[in-house]
Amino acid sequence: MKKHLLIISGITLFAASCKQAKFKGYEEAENGLFYKFFIKNDTTLTPQVGDGIAIQYIIKKQSNDSLIVNSKDVSRDGSGIAKFLLQPPTFKGSIEDGLLMMHKGDSASFIISADSFFIKTNKMNELPPFIRPGEYLNVYVKLVDIKTRKELEENQKKQEEELAKLKEEELKKLDEYIKKNNIKVKPTNSGLYYIELKKGKGDKIGMNYVAKVHYRGELIDGTVFDSSEGKEPIEVTVGMGQVIAGWDEALQMMQKGTKAKIILPSSIAYGRQQAGPIPPYSTLIFTLEVVDVVPPVAGK
Repeated sequence: MKKHLLIISGITLFAASCKQAKFKGYEEAENGLFYKFFIKNDTTLTPQVGDGIAIQYIIKKQSNDSLIVNSKDVSRDGSGIAKFLLQPPTFKGSIEDGLLMMHKGDSASFIISADSFFIKTNKMNELPPFIRPGEYLNVYVKLVDIKTRKELEENQKKQEEELAKLKEEELKKLDEYIKKNNIKVKPTNSGLYYIELKKGKGDKIGMNYVAKVHYRGELIDGTVFDSSEGKEPIEVTVGMGQVIAGWDEALQMMQKGTKAKIILPSSIAYGRQQAGPIPPYSTLIFTLEVVDVVPPVAGK
């Protein structure tokens, strides 16, 4: 009898060991998430749903270790750091569940359901062709930084105050520029100042015309932020929103051969957005020269 009990208990122990060893080196959480920490802090901040987090990550197929995505390849600045608000878990054993286990500075690996990740987290209608039903993903994550919801709200308030100050300063700088440069033309209803430097020939450019344009762009302090000098002119389909609103308006005042200086308040440029070297609420000054115009093809 004792021998049979030993055999039964041995089978039970073996079954339990198999469950724990489904993915070697990983532990299984109650929610079904498989996890392994490489760096584990116990004293630093942990994220909560709604906090802002900054992470670096790599996602691979668990079956053959083939790469699906590396954050270094998709981040705008090449740092590999992705910043977003931490959302509630999208399924049991999700990446969000893993992130909620981490502390600032931790690095870990999580094994998650590929089906649930693509269908529930990414809201895809079907699995990508390179994923088979029932497969797993291996997600490597480093939690670089955490901004609590309170910090985010305080930062947002500070940014709004700074933007309001920049908006007010823009109006003063524009008024000073107009007076200093003795500009006599009146702005259009949108605020565009159009100063013709060289008259062109032919019909004025209309909607859907393709204009080939050389340009030079400056900030109101004279800093050149972009130019087509030494390059081919750019092609713009006018009135279709391919360029900032001030360009679309100005080009429809021009002809082939026209050269003009235009002054665009931020309301018809990039507004409150930072655009590369262009700060928020920046008045922009362009010199435009239309070198060719192609009318739209009839019936198209």
